[in-house]
Amino acid sequence: MSVPAPPHDASPPGQPRKAAAAAWIGSALEYYDFFIYGSAAALIFPEVFFDDSDPATATLLSLATFGVAYAARPLGALFLGHVGDRLGRKKIMVFTLVLMGLSTFLIGCLPTRSQVGTLAPVLLVLCRVLQGISAAGEQASANSMTLEHAPPDRRGFFTSFTLSGTQGGQLLATLVFIPVAALPEEHLLSWGWRVPFWLSVAVAVVGWVIRRRLDETPAFEQQTATEGVVKLPLVVLVREHWADVLRVVAGALIASVSTIFTVWALAYATGDSVGMSRSSMLWVGALANVVALAAIPLWAALSDRVGRRPVFLVGAAGSAVAMFLFLWAISTGSYPLTLVLGVLAFGVVYSAANGVWPSFYGEMFPTRVRLSGVAIGTQIGFAVAGFAVTFAAQIVGPDGDDWFAVSLFTAALCVPPVLAALTARETHRTATERLGERVPGSGTDRPAKVTA
Repeated sequence: MSVPAPPHDASPPGQPRKAAAAAWIGSALEYYDFFIYGSAAALIFPEVFFDDSDPATATLLSLATFGVAYAARPLGALFLGHVGDRLGRKKIMVFTLVLMGLSTFLIGCLPTRSQVGTLAPVLLVLCRVLQGISAAGEQASANSMTLEHAPPDRRGFFTSFTLSGTQGGQLLATLVFIPVAALPEEHLLSWGWRVPFWLSVAVAVVGWVIRRRLDETPAFEQQTATEGVVKLPLVVLVREHWADVLRVVAGALIASVSTIFTVWALAYATGDSVGMSRSSMLWVGALANVVALAAIPLWAALSDRVGRRPVFLVGAAGSAVAMFLFLWAISTGSYPLTLVLGVLAFGVVYSAANGVWPSFYGEMFPTRVRLSGVAIGTQIGFAVAGFAVTFAAQIVGPDGDDWFAVSLFTAALCVPPVLAALTARETHRTATERLGERVPGSGTDRPAKVTA
């Protein structure tokens, strides 16, 4: 007769910090790879992989390849979410990191359009799809790992390290690209752009060493020992948790703010209509991410006290306004103004939603389908967010300078996250083992509160 696993709150001392640290480092390494592609898609790939005789079309196609990974992510979420809820969070966390490192390294090895013609962009898209599949399981598995290890009254704080790690990876990617972007044009387009992608070998090795030492979560072990794993998590999600999946899809559209900021705004600011230097705009992103590293855990800790919903609402509604100010600043050509408003918009305001969504979404689901629910919901929403860059490139007008239209578009994408938060349950005081449970016929959580 098997002995049930210990309850969730019996997690060994120090394990929550270990899980949070592993999630931070792993996410940083994973999203270093992912955001390296974003910088290259805006600055390098139009000339390397596409027909540079038509710069506008080449840029549009290059930005579309950035969105391809987001289109692949829902499919990856279906598979990796299913495996993660059946076999555990740890296996997915190791697999996704290795896959991301390998696919990113291969991008750095690809032949260019001048060498193999149209085969070059085809291979680029294939590698980008592999990146998307990897990213589909990364955050959901890391979120589930940290949430299920965390003390019940500090779940927001501990799970925020997954997103703080994402910002760290974006910062690292930006810092690596700054000296690369400063290379002479000949060296930049021949070999310089490849170096950041080759570094992903080290990323994969370090991440594998860190994550393979993680323990599986007590919540998952208890679920396995008592009720057993769900054979078909997707069926359970559709039957019992469809409304929360839709809320997560809507909430995940807030990621459009990130993709517009990191990719489209970079291409706009360094284009002919504004003419800022590549290095200066990369520094805006770098400094905004430095501020975000501090802001994310602070916003998350606040959500442990006042709730997930109000903090997420501040970030979602505030980002709609802040994006107008940031893109307006770029249009003026004033670098100091762009720097200040960029840090405010992305480093402070957006961090409110970005820092709290790991706990906000994860707490909507019970242990048995948590990874699937978060993975599928977020990746569908992120798929739309990924192509927000492509849509923005199409609505900027013939001169590519209609920043106001892009601001309106981004603000519209902030409306569904606001509605998702307004209709969601507040869960910051619900006991971990009772998350996702409902009183039959009521549609609400059971009134199980966190105990001191």
